Amino acid sequence: MSSIRSRILHDLRNPLFRQGYALMANTVVTGVLGMGYWLLAAHYYTPEEFGRGQAVITAMRLFASLTALGFVGALARYLPVAGRRTPELILRGYGLAAATGGVAALGFLLTLPMWGKTYQVLGGFGPGLFFLASVLVWAVFTLQDVVLTGLRRATFVPLNNLVFGVVKMGLLVALAGALPEGGIFVSWMIPTALALIPVNWLIFGFVVPRHVKQADPAQEPPRLPEIGRFLAGDFPGTLSILAIVYLVPVVVATQVGEATFGRFSMAHTLASMIELLAMNMAVSLTVEGSFDQARLAENCRRALRRAFMIVTPIIAVAILGAPLILTIFGSEFAEEGTLLLRLMSLAVLPRVLIEVYLSALRAQSRARALAAVQIGLAVLVLVSTLVLFPFASVNAVGFGLLFSELLMALLIFGKLRKILKFDQTGRETVTQGLSGAS
Repeated sequence: MSSIRSRILHDLRNPLFRQGYALMANTVVTGVLGMGYWLLAAHYYTPEEFGRGQAVITAMRLFASLTALGFVGALARYLPVAGRRTPELILRGYGLAAATGGVAALGFLLTLPMWGKTYQVLGGFGPGLFFLASVLVWAVFTLQDVVLTGLRRATFVPLNNLVFGVVKMGLLVALAGALPEGGIFVSWMIPTALALIPVNWLIFGFVVPRHVKQADPAQEPPRLPEIGRFLAGDFPGTLSILAIVYLVPVVVATQVGEATFGRFSMAHTLASMIELLAMNMAVSLTVEGSFDQARLAENCRRALRRAFMIVTPIIAVAILGAPLILTIFGSEFAEEGTLLLRLMSLAVLPRVLIEVYLSALRAQSRARALAAVQIGLAVLVLVSTLVLFPFASVNAVGFGLLFSELLMALLIFGKLRKILKFDQTGRETVTQGLSGAS
């Protein structure tokens, strides 16, 4: 026990692990509170409203993330070295993400009849305006956690989401009687909007000034053309990954009933949380790779080991316990979601390799390679899911993910091995790296 404690304390002195563990802790906090939230939603709201709430939240996150997720890689890559231009970079990210998401959401609302029965609840000026404002809020909410991570303050992220999750659950119950239709979406968004105030006060009042003060005055901050070139390569790929995370569920929502989508979405959400654990360590790797590219190979090996060590037992529990986990929400959830949860959980194993490789490419500013891998993965997932959907229904999402991520992991494995083996100067680092890679 003492050796485990000393190992954890040793890891926490390393920014790579401290940031990665903080983001993983955030995923656990978000996951536990998220399960509690949806358990309460299943208890206090009808199955149709449960599925409708899931569908509207998924659509909101899709449009809010159109540019927000595109900036995740860029902020993680350039905030560590932005120096005096740090506030400008953050505000530009916020503004562009909100503006792009807002335009996309407006287009969605204007074409609402094309999106099926589930989304007709957003018809009318009031619901449409609230949805549009929610997209703007979520775009900023998505990026503020990335900003804290890029500035090596990821330890604040779990605390923020802990408070957010608790308030969200309380409001969900409070609105069950007063707003039986729409209460899920409203309870999700009001705490989100309120959370923007203290977090951005912390960012711009304390974290950013300290970061600017500690920056190396001799280091020239990245210029907009450099960041633009990175985004030009990274954004199309990130948009492709966005299609996997959010567009696939939105498409499923247009093909199945509201109650069926609710049961699909619960299994999909739980599996996505496991996948997020792998992505957390990868984001931390991008940040640390930007600070110190000479140790990229060593940090990649460390991130890979820790990610597998943490997610493998969780995946095993999810696969073995899928029926029991989903039965908490109701027997119908277990009947319709067990296979999907198992398939998506298993797909996280190859995803760890892919995410570490992508983060190493971001740290090296290799935008073309980034785009190629991400677009290729998205095409594989979308095509395989569409081909299998007539035969496997919602489980086609799980089969498509597992097949696509296994194939992509095999395709990039040789290139990942080169990154793990050689440092930035081309010197082999395996022998010296393994001694300190624990």
